Amino acid sequence: MKKKVIIGVGGGIAAYKVCELVSKLFKTGVEVKVILTQAAQKFITPLTLATLSRHCAYTDDDFWLSTRPRPLHIELGEWADLLVIAPLTANTLAKLAHGIADNLLTNTVLASTCPVLLAPAMNTDMWEQSAVQRNWQLLLTDDRYHGMSTSTGLLACDRHGSGRMAEPPEIFTYIQSLLHIGHQRDLTGKRVLISAGGTREHLDPVRFIGNPATGKMGLALAQAALHRGAEVTLVHSPAHWDVPLGIQAIQVITAQEMQTVLQSHFPIADLIIMSAAVADVKPTHYSKDKLPKRSLPSALPLEPVPDIIAQLGQLKQPHQTLIGFAAQTGDIVTPAIVKLQNKNLDIIVANPIDQPDSGFGSDNNQAVFLDKQGNQVEIPLSSKLQIAHDLFDFVALLNPNIN
Repeated sequence: MKKKVIIGVGGGIAAYKVCELVSKLFKTGVEVKVILTQAAQKFITPLTLATLSRHCAYTDDDFWLSTRPRPLHIELGEWADLLVIAPLTANTLAKLAHGIADNLLTNTVLASTCPVLLAPAMNTDMWEQSAVQRNWQLLLTDDRYHGMSTSTGLLACDRHGSGRMAEPPEIFTYIQSLLHIGHQRDLTGKRVLISAGGTREHLDPVRFIGNPATGKMGLALAQAALHRGAEVTLVHSPAHWDVPLGIQAIQVITAQEMQTVLQSHFPIADLIIMSAAVADVKPTHYSKDKLPKRSLPSALPLEPVPDIIAQLGQLKQPHQTLIGFAAQTGDIVTPAIVKLQNKNLDIIVANPIDQPDSGFGSDNNQAVFLDKQGNQVEIPLSSKLQIAHDLFDFVALLNPNIN
């Protein structure tokens, strides 16, 4: 059954970005309906959003002039699996915080029981006003509301500061998460530590031993954990993606650097997920200057790097859950079980890197989850965000101590 999402558009210049969001949701099979406030229509037309969503885009005229047998806001509120307000203006924020319903959008929010995702956007001085921040914090005390952080950048007023709306891809990812978890926030109050990407072991400033890992799986895990309420720290190698708002990100290059950062954050973490592809060896000698081609060794002397996950397994406390990843070809389960046992892991995720559209660099993956009690769950080809949520569901089901 198709998921159903209502996009509420407020009166801000960021309204134009909603076109991309609505189009992408439709293309991925989500049924979308749009509500525009009166002010929103000054920035974008109902016709544009109706065309992109393949549904009527509703306005206050539809609310007040409708002759339908049931009130429009009741029908919309009952229809939606998720309600998204982007951009959320200071005006609509104030109304929602105090239960005021004087237009179609705010009436629909009060007539619904589904989760509500909020993406505020406004001038820096407006966003930082004490009254606006009070309303924002008050609204977020209601478990229905999921608030996205604003970013810092160049605003339409030529000001460089906070208040910029989250970008459509980030909003889209949050929507995907909420359509999976609904009202669930099972990681609230938990600290989740995640490693991502492939480490690099340099021979000289321009040459290194590495692997094809891009960190997309770790990024998806960080996003899913954040959306489920966790405080997330992401330790990652150099990446070609932006870190989502609300996540503490620390970039490293070598296995030694990753080890140092992870060990410093490990003691306070409740859930540790080692999805990074950490190097096994490094060149014995490092040249601070680029080596001429003629000086490259015909045989490269190597030495082992720290086994980070094994060391964390030795440090693990009873309240902590340690999860490893095992990227394999051929039989992926047998070596994963060995790694699970030898490194004192609670759960391991085995995934193939020799299957189409899976593994390194792909947006999708497939996996087998195994835990130390012998439970095993196969996950078919899915998006990496979906696999991340499936993993957290597996943790919650089989390891209730994390909740």
